This record gives sequence, structure tokens and C-alpha cells, in this order.
Amino acid sequence: MSNYLRRVLAIGLVSAIGVGSAFAAGDSKIALVPGGPHPYFAAWEQAGKDAAKDFGLAAADYKVPQKWELSQQNQLLESLLTQGYNGFLIFPGDPVGSVSTVDELVSNGAPVIGGAGCFKDPSSATFCLGTDTGNSAYIGTKELLKTLTGTKKRIAHFTGFLVDPNTQLRIDAVKKAAEEEGATVVQVIADIDAPEPAEEKINAYLAAHANDVDGIITTAWVPAVVASNAVRKIGDKRIKMVAIDHDQVVLKAIKDGFVNGTMLQNPYGQGYIGTFVLDKLRSGCAVKTDAPFKKNALTDKFIDSGTVYVAADKIDTYVDAMRDTTKKLFETFQATYLTCK
Repeated sequence: MSNYLRRVLAIGLVSAIGVGSAFAAGDSKIALVPGGPHPYFAAWEQAGKDAAKDFGLAAADYKVPQKWELSQQNQLLESLLTQGYNGFLIFPGDPVGSVSTVDELVSNGAPVIGGAGCFKDPSSATFCLGTDTGNSAYIGTKELLKTLTGTKKRIAHFTGFLVDPNTQLRIDAVKKAAEEEGATVVQVIADIDAPEPAEEKINAYLAAHANDVDGIITTAWVPAVVASNAVRKIGDKRIKMVAIDHDQVVLKAIKDGFVNGTMLQNPYGQGYIGTFVLDKLRSGCAVKTDAPFKKNALTDKFIDSGTVYVAADKIDTYVDAMRDTTKKLFETFQATYLTCK
């Protein structure tokens, strides 16, 4: 288990609001299902285990499709339903293509929450709990542009899978932030949130165009890691960079001055709180009709799980920022969003 998870586990979430297993459904068997294998979702596994223990659930298991293919995720979800899983936290394999499967799960009595990515309305999902990815990319780009001098301010954007519903939100947000500051997005490279395409495309681009770029913004995990290594290899620190997430390669690059900072997300909080809510829904709770949901391009039922920019001066205590975000969200979540008998 990573130091990140070890420290997050010390939050003391349950004692913070005084809820425990006595309020759980008891037979809740929750599945936490990403769209495919990816390091971002690793925190969901421990989050599910912790929630199952803290709230007395039958299970809260991390189940991963073998590949990033919608058909594989749908087959896995249908199989889990037949195995007795009765609540699902799902990262959509496709925001539209996944909706029919969600409707099937809910029609069979298993509530669904979109985790880290949203289903396209209308769907039967209770809500979407994830990073406000557009806002995160916007803030990260603004932080990058603060580091750039001169009038050109040419930036490259390296981002994730095009099937990821968050990718277009990030592309639009980076473009908006750049335009506001008179900067130019000279290149967007997407569909590279896996090692092989990221290595190939980022390294090839920088080999040919490093002198044409003043800054790099990365808005997906693997591109952040590959780009961090790439700017370290260049070595002169002329190109400024803002990354995303908390991979150790990124954190060390920040400490060593090759990357300026990173936009942290909160996957552990998504998994822990999402599992808690699914059990509550099975225990007779319902979403408040006046719940203060936010809106994004996919849904009118969005809840921000939190994001924060961390630079070198706070990198040694980066976990504290997300620990506080999770604790604050959890403390008020039930009172804010749920009505319970």
C-alpha cells in the first residue's frame, strides 16, 4: 500500500460524524468498477475495503475489466449482478453507451453512482461523484501560465483517452484558460493515457518541437508521468510544466524542479464516500429533491470530490490537502444530499 493510502486511512472518517455499521444495510455487496486497468483507480480498492469494514457491509470489492472496452465493462457488470452485487460505483466506459447497462442494474434493484466520470443524462445513475475536471484543467493551466514570461506563451496539452468523458472537458478548459491569458495551445495530443502511446507520441513531439513550446499541461496520469521524465531528460528547465495526480515520478520531478506543480484529485474519497452512499441508498435513504448538485456537460447531478494545486513548497504534505478535502465532504454529505428514515 502506498504512503498516500496509509496516510489517508488515518483520517478517522467514521468518528468524524459518528456513523457506523449499525446504520448499514448489512447485506450490501458493492462493486467499484473502472472502465479498465489504470493506476488512478488503485485507491478505490483500499477505499472499498475500508468502507466495508467501517460500515459493516457484506463486501465492497474493486473489479476491473481486462481492457478499456465498453463491451468488456458491460459484460463484467452484468456478471457481477448475477453474483449478487447490489450496488455499483462505476467509471463509465462510455458516457452514452454505458447508460443502458446502468438502467438494467438499477431496474434490478442495484443503485449506481458514476465515479470519477459521469453518465450522460438521462440515466438511472443516482448522481456523479468526481473531479470537476474542467475546473481542474483550467486552474492547472492558469498556474502554468503564471510561470511563463515573455509574450509568446506557447503551451502543449497532453491528455487522456478520447472515450473518457472527461477528456473533452479538459481540452476545452485548457483552451479557455489559454485564450484568457493571451497564450496559444500549439498542440493537443490525446488518447495517450497508456504507457506505449504516451512514450511514443510525447517523446516524438518534444524531440521535434521542444524549442517551439514554453509550457506543458498534462491532464491525465500516464501523460503526466511520461512528460515529467521527458522534461527531466531535456534538463534545462526552460519548459515549465504542470502535471496531474500523485505518481511518485511526478512528485520527485516537482521536488527536483523539473515540474512546477500538480493538480491533485481525490480517488480515495470517491471510492469511500461512493460506497457509503450506495449502502445508505440500500438502507432506505433517498437523494434530497433540493440537493445542491452542480452541472457539467454530461449531467445535472454532479458532486465535486475535490481538487487542489500543489507546488514544491507543499509537496511533502500533499496528502494532507486531499485528506482534509475528503473529511470535509464526508462530514456533511448525508445531511446535504440524503434524506434517511
